[in-house]
This record gives sequence, structure tokens and C-alpha cells, in this order.
Amino acid sequence: MSMTIKDLMAIQTALQEKYRGIWEGDHPDTAKAHLLYAVEEIGEVSAILKKRGPQAVVEDAGVRAHFCEEMADVFMYLCDVMLCCNVSAEEFEKAYQAKAERNLKRDFVGEHQRYLKDGE
Repeated sequence: MSMTIKDLMAIQTALQEKYRGIWEGDHPDTAKAHLLYAVEEIGEVSAILKKRGPQAVVEDAGVRAHFCEEMADVFMYLCDVMLCCNVSAEEFEKAYQAKAERNLKRDFVGEHQRYLKDGE
């Protein structure tokens, strides 16, 4: 099964509806809170990588399951941020594709040469 951004957004919309009045909601005033929750979840993902190592994520089923669960939390909160700001799945997909195409054409090494030199 493969899910699209539209699928993820639909799931978050359903969750927001189910917990309306209990959760903070999906209006613009709560976007910042949802973003902070996403950052907190990224911290949990980072802790797994730091404490268990990326090899454990690859090789240990339990660690991998926990890692995937925390990554799902990250995506859920990021979808909530987009819902709060009325960003559609199509709008996000278009922006993502455009950014990826620009990045594929970039020369990151050349652009950051001064940062990559030793002693500077």
C-alpha cells in the first residue's frame, strides 16, 4: 500500500474532526503549536538514531517499528500545520516537485565552497 500526500491530509482531517474540541484544532492560530509538536517528534526520531544508531533501525525490528512510529508522528504534525494554513495536498506536491527540480540542478559543493575549505 502506498499513500499519497492527499491520503495523509485526509487522515489528519478525519482525526481533527474526531477530536474537535479536545485537540487544539486545525485553524491558523494553532499552526505554530503543531509545528512545535513536529519538532518534538523529530527530537524523538533523533534520539533513536543517537541512542540506538541507524544500523539498529535497519537491522532490529523493534527499533525499526519505534522509528517508523515516530516518523509517522512527524508527518502527522506537519500535515496538521498544512491543514491549519489551508495548504492543499496538490499545492504542496507542486511546491515539492518544483523544489526537487531546482535542487537536482544545483551545485551544492560549488555554492558552499567557502564553507568546505579547511581553516577558513
